[in-house]
Amino acid sequence: MPTTLFSEIEYLKGVGKSRGEKYRKLGITSPYELIYHIPRAYLDFRCHVPVCQAELNCYNVLKLTITHKMPPQKIRGGLVICKAVATDGRDDILIIIYNNIYGYYSLKAGEEYYMYGKVTGNLVRREISSPVFISAGESVLIQPIYRLTQGLSVNMVRTNMRQALALMSADVFETLPPDILEKYSLIPVCRALENIHFPESDAAAEEARRRLAFDELLKLQLGMSLMKTRSRRHSAPKLDKNIGTDEFIENLPFRMTEDQIRAMQEIKDDLCRDIPMNRLLQGDVGSGKTAVAAAACFFAARNGVQSALMAPTEILAVQHYGTLKGFLEPLGISVCLLTGSVTAKNKASVRAKIASGEISVIVGTHAIIQKDVEYRSLGLVITDEQHRFGVAQRAALAEKGGSPHKLVMSATPIPRTLALIIYGDLDISVIKQLPGGRKPVKTYAVTGKLRSRAFGFVRKSLDEGRQAYVVCPMIEDSESDLFAVKSYAERAAKEDLKGYSTALLHGGMSAAEKDRTMKKFRNGEIQVLICTTVVEVGVDVPNAAVMVIENAERFGLSQLHQLRGRVGRGQYESSCILITDNTSEDCIRRMKIMSSTTDGFKISEEDLKLRGPGDFFGSAQHGLPPLKIADIACNTELLSMAQECAKELLADDPTLDLPEHRALKMDVMRFFEKDITG
Repeated sequence: MPTTLFSEIEYLKGVGKSRGEKYRKLGITSPYELIYHIPRAYLDFRCHVPVCQAELNCYNVLKLTITHKMPPQKIRGGLVICKAVATDGRDDILIIIYNNIYGYYSLKAGEEYYMYGKVTGNLVRREISSPVFISAGESVLIQPIYRLTQGLSVNMVRTNMRQALALMSADVFETLPPDILEKYSLIPVCRALENIHFPESDAAAEEARRRLAFDELLKLQLGMSLMKTRSRRHSAPKLDKNIGTDEFIENLPFRMTEDQIRAMQEIKDDLCRDIPMNRLLQGDVGSGKTAVAAAACFFAARNGVQSALMAPTEILAVQHYGTLKGFLEPLGISVCLLTGSVTAKNKASVRAKIASGEISVIVGTHAIIQKDVEYRSLGLVITDEQHRFGVAQRAALAEKGGSPHKLVMSATPIPRTLALIIYGDLDISVIKQLPGGRKPVKTYAVTGKLRSRAFGFVRKSLDEGRQAYVVCPMIEDSESDLFAVKSYAERAAKEDLKGYSTALLHGGMSAAEKDRTMKKFRNGEIQVLICTTVVEVGVDVPNAAVMVIENAERFGLSQLHQLRGRVGRGQYESSCILITDNTSEDCIRRMKIMSSTTDGFKISEEDLKLRGPGDFFGSAQHGLPPLKIADIACNTELLSMAQECAKELLADDPTLDLPEHRALKMDVMRFFEKDITG
C-alpha cells in the first residue's frame, strides 16, 4: 500500500517505528502533520567566513572540506565522541561531534560542507563543536531549525521533511478556492509549505509565512462560526418576555449602572428566543457582573427553569454562592452550593433537591457536572472565567440540560481583536462603568530601596482598621532571587509586620486550608494575607485597602491588573504598591502603564502588544487550537482580512458543505481536532 500524506508517520521513508515514536512526542502522527511542523528559526549558510576570521567562542558559518575522519571514541556514561579534520583550503579546523554517530557517518572525506557551530580555540588551533551542516552542493542555503525532542536531530527532521514534501508534490492539494487566492493575493498552499521549510529567498519565506498565517486565522474564524451555527441548530427553553425583573432590581442594595442594565436586557432578549443563547459578559474587576448574572438566574427561576453557575475554584464558588443567596433567597428563590468539600451526606441531599427541581440556582465547581448530578429543568448555564475551563468541562455542563442557554463571565479584559477570536462563537456584552461610590485604586511603582517606607504606609492603613495583601511570585525559595511566600511571611512577622496578624495563602495548600484561611481574612481575623496569585480571581474583601506586589516585573500587565482588583472593592480609598528592582526599558514602561490607568481594557491592549496572544492567558488555558505561525498582535491587518473572508464564505455556504469548500472544512476540523463536529 503506497504511503500518502495521511499514512502513519512510521511509513514515511526513513522514519520507522523508533523514530516514529519520537515524532509522536511532538504530536506528529502523519506526513501531513509533519509538513505543518513549522520551523522555529532558520540558519542562513549564505554568509560564511574563512577559518582564520571566525569569531572565537561565537557561532560562525564555515565552508569546509573533510580531509580525514578518526574512529569514534567511547567514554564513560556511554557517551561517544567523534572527531574529523577539515580545511577551508588555507587553514585546518577540528570538528568534534558528541553522541551523534548517524550525523558523523554522513560526513564523507573529500566532500565539501557548510557548517554552523561554536568555534573555540586560539590563533593556532581551532575547533567547531557539534556543527549543523549541509552539503556545499545544496541549492537552498536558508535551512530550517525545528523544535525537537530527544533522539531527533535537525538533519533527521530535514531529511524526513523533504520526503513528506515529495509526497505533497506528487499529490498537490489546495484548501482555498481560486477567487479567494486572487482576491487576497495569496500563493498556493503547497508552494507556501515548500518555502516555509526550504525558502528560495527571504521574500519567498515571507510570502509563505503570510499565506500560512492567513490560513490559521481563517480556520480559527471559521471554526468558531461553525460552532456557533451548530449550537443554533438546537432549540433552547424559550422564556416569557412578559415576566419582569423589576422586583429583583428594586431589592438590590445599590443602583445598577447603565451598562449593567443594558447587559441584563441583552441577556433577557436572548433568553426569550428558542435559539440557545451563547453570550460573553465581559467586565473589568468590580464592574458588577455577578449582579447581572443573578438577574438572569432570577428571570430563569420566575420562568420555572433552573440555572447553574460553575466557577474555576472553590473560593470563587463559595463567594458566588454567598452573593447569589443574598440577592435571590429574600425573593423566594432557593440557591445551593455544590463543591468537592461538601460532605457526602450533604451532597446526596443537595443532589436530590436539584433532581426534584426544589432548588432553582446551583452554584459550584466542576462538582456540578459530575455524572451523579441530575437536573430537573436546566435552562441557563453560567461559567465564570471560561478560559480557565477546558472545552470538555464546558461541554459537560451544557449537556446536562440538552441545549440550555449559555452565559460566560470574564473579569479578564480582552482587547476586541482577541475577544473576536477567543469568543468568536459568542455574542458579547461589555460592562465598562464601575458602580457608584467605587474609587479607583492609586498605584505606585517603587524600587526595593523604598520597601520600608511602603510597609510604613501598610502599617498606617492596618492601624486605621483596614486589611492588606502582600503578593509574592513563588511558594518556596529557589536559586533565583525571587521572593517566596513561606520565607517572606516568616521574615515579615519578625520585621515589617511585627505585631500584626498574618497568614499564608498559596496554590500548594488544600482546598479546605485555602477556604479556612480566606474565611478568616474575610471575617477580619487576619490583617495581612501573604499570598501568591491564587487571589488573582474573584476574592472579595471590601475592607482590604492595600496591596503590595513584590517582583512586580514577573507578572504580565493583565495579571497585575487582576491582582490590583482585589483592593478598592469597598468604601475606602485603596492603594497598590508595585515593588521591582528591574530597571530595563520594558519594565519601566510596564510600571508606568500600571501607574497611569485603571482601565483594564487599555491595559489589556498594551499587554497584548508587549506579550503577544500566546502568553495572554498563560499556558493555553483558553482551550483554542495553538497558532503555530500567526501572531494576532502583529498580524492585525491579516486578521481583518481573514475575518472578512470567513464572512464571505459563510454567507454563501453557512456549513461549508459545497464541493469547493470541502477541503477547507476538513482542514478546519483537523485544526480544531473535531471540536466543531461533536
